Amino acid sequence: MESLTTQGIQIPRLGLGTFKMEGDVCRSAVESAIELGYRHIDTATRYGNEAAVGEALANISVPRGDLHVTTKVWHDQLAPDAIRRSFDASLKNLRLDYVDLYLVHWPSPNMNLHAIFETLAELQAEGRTRAIGVCNFTVDLLRQAIEEVGAPIACNQIEFHALLDQTPVRSYLASKSIPVVAYCPLAQGKLTAHPAMVEIGKKHNASAAQVALRWLLDQDGVLAIPKASRVESQQANLDALKVKLDDDDRRAIAALPKNERCVSPDFAPAWD
Repeated sequence: MESLTTQGIQIPRLGLGTFKMEGDVCRSAVESAIELGYRHIDTATRYGNEAAVGEALANISVPRGDLHVTTKVWHDQLAPDAIRRSFDASLKNLRLDYVDLYLVHWPSPNMNLHAIFETLAELQAEGRTRAIGVCNFTVDLLRQAIEEVGAPIACNQIEFHALLDQTPVRSYLASKSIPVVAYCPLAQGKLTAHPAMVEIGKKHNASAAQVALRWLLDQDGVLAIPKASRVESQQANLDALKVKLDDDDRRAIAALPKNERCVSPDFAPAWD
């Protein structure tokens, strides 16, 4: 699978998201995904499934060095000591000596970016995470972290799909050669039956979901982490890599409304 290189690590372009997967369902999903060929697994402390992911990783025979594992610290744990406690718990639950990428899950209004990234840099220097990054950061927050603090951000994980314009944040990240990791890539299912996507899919003998994923992965500097618990869905997402969209398809998708934000909790920042 194609990968993107950022801050010295390589991240497979298509990964497995595990949000809202728990227990045996999550363990089984991670095991089947890796068996199918996935090498990028995304989890978070907040998901409550790191132990299940860790059990799956312990059960598979793929060398650790061939896997990319991301996890995240929640926004109420951004004091230096709290970050360390959360990170230690994550490693223990994942049964790993290190993770490949450790992210700030959401920004907090009162966070101290200097202290946060100093702590994350220490974890990286200790070899416990190979790279660090953020999720849900706006252009203003990215500018503060990158230009004022000098944080070596490997990615910004954000909601991104064919129904949501993310041009401002993507343009800023591109200017810094930082990739986007797209979560909610199917707009929480809205794209799986969208008439325009269905029509394009018919032309390519593909599903609407495959068209939506292919469109995302055709964007420069974009990775995607669709959630898929069933083997059939995991394979279908992999098969999206075989779809070849043409200029007419891209024009049709570009014409869709781009204001459908699915994830905006009350603690979210003021979006760009």
